[in-house]
Amino acid sequence: MASNRDPESDTDAEGGQSGGVQSVERALTVLEILARDGHAGVSEIAEEMGIHKSTVSRLMGSLVTRQMVHQNSERGKYQLGFGILRLASSIPGRLSLVHEARPVLESLADEFKETVNLAVLRSNYAVNVDQAMGPSTLATHDWVGSLTPLHATSSGKVLLAALEADDRDRILKETGLAARTARTITSRKELDAQLLKAAADGYAVVREEFEIGLNAVAVPVRNHQGTVIGAISISGPAFRFDPEGIPGLLDTLKEAGHKVSANMGYHGH
Repeated sequence: MASNRDPESDTDAEGGQSGGVQSVERALTVLEILARDGHAGVSEIAEEMGIHKSTVSRLMGSLVTRQMVHQNSERGKYQLGFGILRLASSIPGRLSLVHEARPVLESLADEFKETVNLAVLRSNYAVNVDQAMGPSTLATHDWVGSLTPLHATSSGKVLLAALEADDRDRILKETGLAARTARTITSRKELDAQLLKAAADGYAVVREEFEIGLNAVAVPVRNHQGTVIGAISISGPAFRFDPEGIPGLLDTLKEAGHKVSANMGYHGH
């Protein structure tokens, strides 16, 4: 009798432990594809990974069950789910970070009338773990749970600037410097210069590098040891939001970063 099993299933099943490792690697690759592209269908993912569509469908089924991935009922494509945020938030210290930062985020959003986000480093991405929106904010996008590229966002640049050189090199080699817009920095030399400046200035700015029409600025948040554990950013429409041109914004944002850092036990300047 002919077998109806997918040849990929045989590959997964062979070797026991090695097959399990392969499944984990494939699941992580799927999550990275969705984080990079925002959404994708089974066929697109299967083609990029070079595996059978039925294998991708099984992976998606498992990821959906665990809320790591969500399927858009209208288009049938998949995107990252809230399970990713739950995992990030469960890491010791990050829940307290969200708690300590929340009133500061709300104060910034109220004062500058723009979207304020708190992001942390997860694997090779900046993941937004909390958000406050100003009363007149035009944008309605919920960034909580979103994994964003480090090299194209203000929070990402702050987080990159704080890393040891070896860790930064490893991440950028793994992720590359993909162009999200025509203004995205894709030169490693230029990015390194920006990161040095961000470390010296205490903030990082992006101008339509992640999304056309969107500018942002971010500052670091430190823990009791002085290690950068997060970034607070303010973003707004490019036509009205010039981070370095709004009186008092940078000083207030830096003070906000210092306040949350102090709440986390940091006593340096």
